[in-house]
Amino acid sequence: MPEKLDEKVGSSVAYKVEELWILAGVTAAGKTELSLEWAERNDAEIISCDSVSFYRGLDIGSAKPGLKDQKRVVHHGLDLADVSEVFDVGQFHAYANEVIEDMVSRGKKVLVVGGSGFFLQGFLQPVVDALEVSDEVRNHVNTTYEKYGLDTTLAQLGKLNPKGLGNLDTRNPLRVIRALERCLQSERSLIDLQKDFEKLPIPYAQFTKRMVWLDRKNDEIMDRINLRTQSMIDGGMIEEAEQAIRAGILRHPSLSQSVGYREIIKFIKEGGPRKDLVSSIVQSTRQLVSKQRKWFRKHFPTGSCLQVSTEKPLSVDQIPWVAGT
Repeated sequence: MPEKLDEKVGSSVAYKVEELWILAGVTAAGKTELSLEWAERNDAEIISCDSVSFYRGLDIGSAKPGLKDQKRVVHHGLDLADVSEVFDVGQFHAYANEVIEDMVSRGKKVLVVGGSGFFLQGFLQPVVDALEVSDEVRNHVNTTYEKYGLDTTLAQLGKLNPKGLGNLDTRNPLRVIRALERCLQSERSLIDLQKDFEKLPIPYAQFTKRMVWLDRKNDEIMDRINLRTQSMIDGGMIEEAEQAIRAGILRHPSLSQSVGYREIIKFIKEGGPRKDLVSSIVQSTRQLVSKQRKWFRKHFPTGSCLQVSTEKPLSVDQIPWVAGT
């Protein structure tokens, strides 16, 4: 590709227009090993784009890369916040911008790896949650949700949006909480904010994006989910969740509702057979995979889905990268 120079706003470092590689995929598809092999082969460093791996102490439930993997390839995006803190998509992409600029300045390729669609989306289009929210507003909204629940929080949001809430997922606590924060902070409706949002420039426009997402046949994915879930429980995920509760995860609505931790927190509170706990996590993970597939089909380029199989191991040289926006 031709060599061009692009000056990042607010930076004194000029660097060539580079390629941004995004290897995504559904849960249990096998992203970790493939990403490590590709990064080693191509002198790349990895930016983890998993919304649970951002948090310290949630190693088992997030399948966070271990020390052995981190010694093989430098990882960014791990252990950025305590479980009691909010680390939102705007904060993540501010962090990612800094990390990417540093990687490029050192001549490293950038490989983004993950399955969290909302955070991946920020590499492809403007992020509405990037609006800076004051601690006062954030505390007010969190207190409202914690004391009165989702319905009351949603009702308060509705009063600020007489023309409707657009396509907001009103049963998703995180989306409702973030929407209310934005409306209170900006004193504007979601519809007006969306209009402004659509005028923002495409993020990471100085990069040519190369994208692929991994999937497997249903029966293979389900077998891997079953094994993965049992391994996590046997490996101490219940104890990890207990520690997270002591560290304040219950003050973090979206994190405490993430797949696996949500079911274990309920198990800790209510008790019950472990086999029922495993079954509930497996069921929730299957539902998550279904949602992930829909998201990737909508947001990733046509032809970017790579079906992998245990029977036919894939070489990193065979990855069919597709150009993105």
